[in-house]
Amino acid sequence: MPESRPPFPPFDEQAALRKVQAAEDAWNTRDPERVALAYTPDSVWRNRDRFIAGREEIVAFLTAKWERELEYALRKSLWSFHGDRIAVRFQYECHDTAGQWWRSYGNELWEFDGDGLMRRREASINDVAITEADRRIFGPRPESEHGVDIPLQ
Repeated sequence: MPESRPPFPPFDEQAALRKVQAAEDAWNTRDPERVALAYTPDSVWRNRDRFIAGREEIVAFLTAKWERELEYALRKSLWSFHGDRIAVRFQYECHDTAGQWWRSYGNELWEFDGDGLMRRREASINDVAITEADRRIFGPRPESEHGVDIPLQ
């Protein structure tokens, strides 16, 4: 039986919003195995300057990411959708082992298969050093804030 992850393409606005929130929720668990299950077994990624292929590489990449990006907390916003594709913008905050806090700004392009699994992810990300006092993302988003857009700065 094939794996599936509703909602399925083609996406309408409500389905795209659910897909974006589900991705945010999963990434905020910081559980590489759980996150990887949302991708096809042969999913391909470009993440910054890295090219990743398949769930095994996704798990290894995310494991290393969350070992160095401590107290990681993410927000995603729907940018656009069409057919089997969704575009999002996101921000996340974390600190490194030296205690420096970072806010990372990015855009992602997603493409899904018919079972709702992501087969392609392209992410462009920039990092800005912030002070702990400048933080505004604290843990997973409360349900009351689902669908609330994230500010630009």
